[in-house]
This record gives sequence, structure tokens and C-alpha cells, in this order.
Amino acid sequence: MSSRNTLTIYKLLELYDERKMHIAERLKQFAEFYKHADDKALFEELVFCICAAGYSARGAMRCVEAIRPILMHADAAELAGRMHFHRFASTRAKYIFHTREYLRREFNFKLKEVISSLDDHHGRRDFLALNRDIKGIGYKEASHFLRNIGFKGYAILDRHVVRCLFELGVLGNDKPPNTRGRYIEAEERAKAFSQRIGLTVDELDLLLWSYRTGEILK
Repeated sequence: MSSRNTLTIYKLLELYDERKMHIAERLKQFAEFYKHADDKALFEELVFCICAAGYSARGAMRCVEAIRPILMHADAAELAGRMHFHRFASTRAKYIFHTREYLRREFNFKLKEVISSLDDHHGRRDFLALNRDIKGIGYKEASHFLRNIGFKGYAILDRHVVRCLFELGVLGNDKPPNTRGRYIEAEERAKAFSQRIGLTVDELDLLLWSYRTGEILK
């Protein structure tokens, strides 16, 4: 990659000056979401994250819109039919169905109550990422979900963000971390870097993602 196209701290901070108001507004929206969200709204956000894995944010948003009317009662085949455009429609539909029924069976679908009871930063994410009955959610998507519903301090280490952190010299390679230990280590490096340049890791995450994609979504 030519030096002209490589991300530098100077380029990053210049971009932040352009987009900081939009980033602040998006983070404010995330923070407000949890205050007013009910269990179904939280589950829809979890579904978004299940669908976003290996796909795209816009595509995942389209999936949620397509299945919203049937989300709480449809079987996996019905869900897959509504989100047929997803590259992994059948698999993701099975994940959504299994997770919904697990939450209903084990927690009477009181998702907000469950999340609120988890007051440990790492434990909250571990509950999502290590729970075999919450399908399709690893550390990246668990972090994505928690950030989107208003919890702070979670880095979403997808390929876009990891590539940027590698270019900036924060990480030693450009491959997303694939274990809990590697994820936390990479996240701590991202946090230290964000602090060094005067940003929160939440601001840094949206900034890097927007650098790669050209937009600030969720």
C-alpha cells in the first residue's frame, strides 16, 4: 500500500474534526436507546448484530425491517424466507429462532432485566459471546450489540477497524482477533491509543469505521 493511502494519526484527527459532531450525535442516540427500549427493541438490536456478522450493516438493517412483523412468532423457515437476500439467510434465521426461544424459555424474554443484572464490564460481554444458546454472537458482535444499546468502552474489532489499527501501528497484524484473550488484548491496545490521541474508544471505533466505509451507521 502506498504511503499516500495509508492511514496516519494526522489524517485520522483531521477526519475527526470533520465528523466529530456526527459521531457525538450517534453516540448520544446509542445512550438514549437503552433508557427507553423494551425487550423487543433490545432483541431487534441483537438480531441486527446476528445478521451483520459476515455481511453488512445496511444489509442487517434491511433484514430487521423485513422480519420485524413476524420476529416474535415465526419459525426459522419463515424468517429465512423474509430475509432471503442475506448471503447466509438460512443459518442466520436458525440463530435468531434458537436465541429467541432460549431467551423466552430461560428468562421469560426479560432481556433488559438480564442485561441490567450484569454489572461487570467483561462479564456482560462474556454472557453474550460465550453463551452457546445465543447463536451467532462472538466477541465482535457482542461488543457491537452492547455499544449500540448504550454501553461504553467496547471496541468493535471488525475487519475495517482492525485494518486501520494495523496501519496506525496499534496492532501487529490485520487479522481480527479470534479468541477472548486476543480480543481483550487488542481492545486494550485500541483504548490506550484512543486515550493517547484524546478520543474515547467509542469515538475511535466510529471514526475508523467511517474512514473505511464512508458513513457512520451503527
